[in-house]
Amino acid sequence: MKLVTYAKNGSEQLAFFVDNKLYDTNAVNSALPSTMTELLNNWETLVETARKAYNEVKEGKTGVSGTEYNNATIMAPVPHPTSCRDGYAFRQHVAAARRNRKVDMIAEFDQYPIFYFTNHNAIQGPGDIPCMPDHFQKLDFELEAAVVLCKKGRNVRADEADQYIAGYMIMNDMSARTLQMEEMLLNLGPAKGKDFSTVIGPMLVTPDELEAYKVPAKPGHTGASYKLGMKCWVNGVQVSEGNMGDMDWTFAEIIERCAYGADILPGDVIGSGTVGTGCFLELNGTGLLNDPTYKVQWLQPGDVVEMEIEGLGRLKNTIVAEKTDFSILKLKKM
Repeated sequence: MKLVTYAKNGSEQLAFFVDNKLYDTNAVNSALPSTMTELLNNWETLVETARKAYNEVKEGKTGVSGTEYNNATIMAPVPHPTSCRDGYAFRQHVAAARRNRKVDMIAEFDQYPIFYFTNHNAIQGPGDIPCMPDHFQKLDFELEAAVVLCKKGRNVRADEADQYIAGYMIMNDMSARTLQMEEMLLNLGPAKGKDFSTVIGPMLVTPDELEAYKVPAKPGHTGASYKLGMKCWVNGVQVSEGNMGDMDWTFAEIIERCAYGADILPGDVIGSGTVGTGCFLELNGTGLLNDPTYKVQWLQPGDVVEMEIEGLGRLKNTIVAEKTDFSILKLKKM
């Protein structure tokens, strides 16, 4: 299934995405809920009903009229995550970032998957990303994939963790690098460098839709892996290209670590971490390493960021400057 949340009459509405149209789930089948939260909380009892309804829409058997996707106000597919974690799964990105800083690759990367918690209340979908003045001190995108969970679990093992995944999405883990780097000097964070916006969408795609892209996990790893091309454009210029199949740590392995001694819940969102070449921090560092005169680039007001992952759609956002001069960087004690 391909599932979209959009704004309808001032409320969020869950819909099936078929042939560029949106079909309200509860209109197709009254047994289905109208929101993603309700569906995720009752996934095991409703998923087969939802899948049957989705197939009926595809076959033109429902008689329900669809809303043109391009005319709808698309929200995050999961507007109210119970939590949001972000992983660090692509070795290429980590190795390039450390090489650019002229430090050795960290051995611990290959020993266990890691993640951090970010602000699940700052989740958003396509559209404007409002940014404060300090955010524009090296404002960056991060091209990632993400999953949302659909079952409660605890101490879940990697070989069963894929059963907890409802679907996959594009994620843009927005980053204010000056704030991030300053606070991480104190070995804590990222916090203010990350908590203003995390973008997911434009749709949630269930694993069965991606079966044709499935590839083996990397040697020594456990879990589903998909060969899906990943790209990012800024103002129409392609700046990034990678592949979801290059994840060294699988989502299943990340979930295993998340669930160790802690509950995972329906509605939890987990990001992959940045794909290789998937942010300006890495691209600028590589550019300067090869050419000291390289012109670095950061996001500016008015910039349009578009991300695409094969099979998962295209996510589009515009960077917008808040009308204020308030700066927490200026509040530092000297």
